[in-house]
Amino acid sequence: MRSRAPGHNGRSMKIPVYGPRLRKVARKHFGWSSLRPGQFKPMRAVLRRRDALVVLPTGAGKSAIYQIPAVLLPGPTVVISPLLALQQDQIAALNERDDPKIRAVRVSSAETPAQQRAAIAAVAAGEAEFLFITPEQLSDPERMAEVRALKPGLVAVDEAHCISAWGHDFRPEFLALGDLIKGIGRPPVLALTATASPPVREDIIERLHLNKPEVHVSGLDRRNLFLEAAYCPDEDYRWRRLTSLLDAAERPGIIYVPTRRSAEELAARLTDAGYPAEFYHGGMAAGAREQKHEDFTDDKVDIMVATSAFGMGIDKPNIRWVAHMALPDSPDSYFQEIGRAGRDDEPAQALLLWRAEDEAIQRFFTGGAPDEVELRELAAAVRSGPATKAELKEKTGLGPRKLSAYLALLEEVGAVVSGRGNRVTVPVFAPLPAAAASAAVKAHERQQVLDRSRTDMMRGFAETRACRTQTLLAYFGEELAKPCGHCDNCAEGSAEEVESASGDEPFAVHSKVRHPEWGAGMVMGYEQDRVTVLFDEVGYKTLSVPVVVENELLTAQ
Repeated sequence: MRSRAPGHNGRSMKIPVYGPRLRKVARKHFGWSSLRPGQFKPMRAVLRRRDALVVLPTGAGKSAIYQIPAVLLPGPTVVISPLLALQQDQIAALNERDDPKIRAVRVSSAETPAQQRAAIAAVAAGEAEFLFITPEQLSDPERMAEVRALKPGLVAVDEAHCISAWGHDFRPEFLALGDLIKGIGRPPVLALTATASPPVREDIIERLHLNKPEVHVSGLDRRNLFLEAAYCPDEDYRWRRLTSLLDAAERPGIIYVPTRRSAEELAARLTDAGYPAEFYHGGMAAGAREQKHEDFTDDKVDIMVATSAFGMGIDKPNIRWVAHMALPDSPDSYFQEIGRAGRDDEPAQALLLWRAEDEAIQRFFTGGAPDEVELRELAAAVRSGPATKAELKEKTGLGPRKLSAYLALLEEVGAVVSGRGNRVTVPVFAPLPAAAASAAVKAHERQQVLDRSRTDMMRGFAETRACRTQTLLAYFGEELAKPCGHCDNCAEGSAEEVESASGDEPFAVHSKVRHPEWGAGMVMGYEQDRVTVLFDEVGYKTLSVPVVVENELLTAQ
């Protein structure tokens, strides 16, 4: 996401030595008169050459956390992010300042070999500070050697949740990033994300091989965003609630739907009803997607009906509302999607219109176990010699989507690795094909259990009579001391009665516990007489506190 000038909330933070230097760079090189308090501590970690993981909501100026310290650090900064459009936005924002100290270049599949060589040369000559690059480029040993020779002072990994199979936007090509960063000299690493629940954070730290990182989580309570959820007894009611929003609220806005077909059908129905709308989904041609993305960004489209494919890279400050026409698959996805509203700090609205039937759709999406025999044959095919995906498709007869999914599972259990020229190879000490297939099936089953538990948590959020922000933040392992005052339950007064837990909770929030059947877990939060625990093996569970205490179901670890 493009870094914009962060707002000021009237408070100042005294950071010895670093504060004045950071503010001076912000003013001189970026034109920002002030910084948000949530940015200072992570910036200080960067200047101290510490690894850090930063969780800040969409639009809170995450990019500034690496951009400003980069000016003060020796050596260039390497930026790794998952989307070329996202990179292009950030590069344009940096280069429009016409300041050699913050000039950015890119090496990706979008550049010709000559442009790639020119980019590397510009960084080597000190004519550019930021090198944006993709994991695929770094996986080429020659390219890795070139980047290593630049002696980078910092690596920033944007949208870091993409490295986690527990995350909602997992990218298999990110799996090798920890080793790739080691290959370019292992400078300090700054991992950035807008949404990361505790298991995702732990996964990011492990997969990027972060060394005793500082973890900074802040600003998750978006005070300008009004949260509302409404149960819809039938589709007619859901339609009426949506059109009421469209009649009352300013535009533009985004309507999220669960399937490609529903995106097309709802956009057509809205247009016919006098609400001109466009649709967007992953099944469209790349050119058509880019055009619609651009039209929405340029205020040529007021209402965009989209699947979750309409996501990262939307850098638009004036989105006034985000509506969900079904339960999202998880609070992770929901939080990321509603975070696109109100990035200009003006009032915005998030409306969730849900039905019990929505869960059946999510169960369908999380279904479909992998075939252990096919996995074993694929692992054996890779073991017979390095191969491209096209060659493996030919050898195994697997379709492209299934092949990619299977390779991701095998890579997760250490059976294969993507190497030079996107060739798939077998790492040293890899499990044999039969063991690899068995481990991959178990990894998939664990993921399914977690996915189902996250859907359950989303249902819990939709049904709660407590403060919605407290409920949502508890999922991310964060506590809000009192009701937010900007959700429907707070507005109705129903959240007041659960302003805080009883005060004599048997286990502290974030403490480790063990259940005789479900194993180890972490206490995430309390709501009235219920406690939510995230278990390593079975995901999220909500338990009755009196039952837990009476039967000694949980023990402190």
